[in-house]
Amino acid sequence: MADATEETGDLVLTDRLPVLALPEVVLFPHVVLPLAIEAPEQIALVDEVLQGDKLLAVAALKPDRAADEPQGDDAPFYEAGTLAQIVRMMKLPDESVRMLVQGRSRIRLEQPIKHGDFWLAEVREIPITRAEGVRMEALRRSVSDLFREIVGLSPALPDEVGPLVDALDDPAKLADFVAANLGFDVEAKQELLAEGDVARRLERITELLAKELEILRARADIQNRVQERMGKSQREYVLREQMREIQDELGEGQGGEAAQLRAELEAAEMTDEARAQAEKELARLERMGSQSAEYGVVRTYIDTLLSLPWKKESEAEVNLPRAREILDRDHYGLEKIKERIIEYLAVRKLNPHVQGPILCFVGPPGVGKTSLGRSVAEAMGRVFARISLGGVRDEAEIRGHRRTYVGAMPGRIIQAMRTAGVRNPVFMLDEIDKIGQDFRGDPTSALLEVLDPAQNDTFVDHYLEIPFDLSATVFIATANSLSTIPEPLLDRMEVLHLSAYAPGEKLEVARRYLVPKQMAEHGLQVEQVEITEDALVRLIAEYTREAGVRNLERAVGGLMRKAAVQVVEGRMDPIRITGETLPEYAGPPRFRSEIAGREQEVGVATGLAYTPVGGEILFIEAVRMPGKGRISLTGQLGDVMKESAQAAFSYLRAGGDGLDIDRELFTSTDVHLHVPAGATPKDGPSAGVAMTVALASLLSGRPVRPEIAMTGEITLRGHVLPVGGIREKVIAAERAGIRTVLLPARNEPDVEEIPEEVRDHLDIQFIEHASEAFERALIEEPVLAGALP
Repeated sequence: MADATEETGDLVLTDRLPVLALPEVVLFPHVVLPLAIEAPEQIALVDEVLQGDKLLAVAALKPDRAADEPQGDDAPFYEAGTLAQIVRMMKLPDESVRMLVQGRSRIRLEQPIKHGDFWLAEVREIPITRAEGVRMEALRRSVSDLFREIVGLSPALPDEVGPLVDALDDPAKLADFVAANLGFDVEAKQELLAEGDVARRLERITELLAKELEILRARADIQNRVQERMGKSQREYVLREQMREIQDELGEGQGGEAAQLRAELEAAEMTDEARAQAEKELARLERMGSQSAEYGVVRTYIDTLLSLPWKKESEAEVNLPRAREILDRDHYGLEKIKERIIEYLAVRKLNPHVQGPILCFVGPPGVGKTSLGRSVAEAMGRVFARISLGGVRDEAEIRGHRRTYVGAMPGRIIQAMRTAGVRNPVFMLDEIDKIGQDFRGDPTSALLEVLDPAQNDTFVDHYLEIPFDLSATVFIATANSLSTIPEPLLDRMEVLHLSAYAPGEKLEVARRYLVPKQMAEHGLQVEQVEITEDALVRLIAEYTREAGVRNLERAVGGLMRKAAVQVVEGRMDPIRITGETLPEYAGPPRFRSEIAGREQEVGVATGLAYTPVGGEILFIEAVRMPGKGRISLTGQLGDVMKESAQAAFSYLRAGGDGLDIDRELFTSTDVHLHVPAGATPKDGPSAGVAMTVALASLLSGRPVRPEIAMTGEITLRGHVLPVGGIREKVIAAERAGIRTVLLPARNEPDVEEIPEEVRDHLDIQFIEHASEAFERALIEEPVLAGALP
């Protein structure tokens, strides 16, 4: 068991000593402390001390107290202080004092009083209690070890301080040395200064050292992590710079290229998502060498992101009078289509952000569907973009290829947007009815998102892998037929039908647009060539046979080429092409009236058909031969057309004809019904009336009038039902030389759509029953039996 001893100093209650009160400074015994004295009252205190034995009391000021501001009888400094001696002193020119003081012993300051500018207090040494033994040695070693570890972690303590504790065998001096050199707060240091028991002092220091060590360890851990991150970044920077220098020496450097891309990225107007993706890929590009296999892929991807119009828009305002002027300037006729486009533009003007309908122009080739889209773009003041979907069979053509594939690229939609340079062009999807599908996917399914205003604001191309906003784009589709467009895709579009041109409309188109255009393209002047109106009429009737005007334009171009040859060969007088001289320039006529020269025949009726390229006339031929009442159908007929023929034959066989047909014919003869042009597939119910008339003519022996054509669906009871394509069919009849057309009575409202010039040339009659068709199309007197087919 350790023995405890008590030490008492030689200083007891004596005369008063001056008290030097210092803010946040605690002086421990055996410690030398440098001080800078500038306050006049403290300088006066030092002067008085130097006149005596150079002893003074040093104490720490209490928090928020000034040395010259007593509060009642309470001194501004702590009761526990240190007896100190001035070791060295030096006065500076500015009257301030620099001095060294050394602590001698712990003291208690009693009965402090104010003496002039400074304080005086009676002092008494604090008794020191030591306990020798194993516990004291353990405490000493513990303090030494903790202090050395703290010295190793603390940047405020020099490494030379650590070994000094090993030379201090006295536990009391060790405690004071450690307390003086560590940054404990004033309260903790005052507690250690006032403690006379060395063992308790060491225990308290051990607690404070352990806490300080924990703080330093945490701080060191934080600094290590920060340094590690900073070191890694610095290391990457140095290596990157070295790599750039090496690549520059080898002529492979892309530093300038990456810097240029970064400058373009800073200046680009992009969405946040697109910018983040571009930053990410650019960082990859900067880390890889130009010889890397992925370098070109990443570079192309960044170029694509930078070239897309993420936010750029056309800002032209819709002007309805100008829009009408543009549409009338570029297209003749098409009044309903133009009116619908004007309505569309008017709504856009009132609400520029409205999600308008997706327009789909449907009509035969050459009627101006694509040029209408260009006119809409010009009328709206927007850029026109177009892609052709004919023959597209791969879904990736629309959505793009993923970048994992070699040669990957964006889909046609994104490529067209990049070419347009704005995010709100007029975008034409040409030939949307000719999209195919195979094992690589269905492109029409990809178009569902593109053409849906509720979804296309976040259209994701597989190549980009980030959303692109298509909601500001005006989509217009074109098609020749609706039959091949899937129903979900068709449901997203508003269909506008463009009908075939009538001969008079073709004449106006040729006069206003085709002739001036071809004349300019062939380098001819108006005064050099003239094509008369009768020449154009004959050119339309005898040299072209189409719904649109493409072949007519080619024919006009052929006339211009012939004229250009004559001009180049030196002809000086104007070239005038008339109806009479037309064969000299265009050659012999290619077409003639399909009924010209035809005679009355039994079993042959003229029907009307609608095709994707316009209206056509077709001849229904029927013959009979000995047999058992069977009917044969040829001409590559579809199921619907075959059923129409069966219904017509059953109607006649049931006796609903009113023609007094010999009933034995239905059991003793076979009937063969044929529709010429056997290589062309045919289908639909509109030939029902013509088939019924042809069969009735065959079985009754009454010829059909060759100048009459007819259309309509037939029922088993002989009723005539309405059909579509009336305008195209009637125009085809007039073009073929027909004089009378029989139409279903319920199609009478559709006659308003037929051009007046066509109606003036035809006798259009309406029928509700097959018997009316027999009455008007069959000649009363039957031919001789021997003349029957």
